[in-house]
Amino acid sequence: MAAIKRAANKHKITTCSICGGKLEKLFTDLPFKINDNSIVIIKGLPVLQCQNCSEYLIEDAVMEKVDVILSKIEKTAELEVLSYAV
Repeated sequence: MAAIKRAANKHKITTCSICGGKLEKLFTDLPFKINDNSIVIIKGLPVLQCQNCSEYLIEDAVMEKVDVILSKIEKTAELEVLSYAV
């Protein structure tokens, strides 16, 4: 799985920092490991993904909302599947 990278909102990023390919906005499902025993999958997450190498970036505003979503989940659950649109 590709590492999660944040895309700063100050500058519009249109090319991949790995291969130089074009980034496109799309929606995907991503897992987030919140502790040793818990994983949260967020469905419908907006990302910028490279059309060439599939590396992806998460914009700061999106990651801030993800942080809020993850702060509200049940910490004892082993697996939760949530929608980004919550």
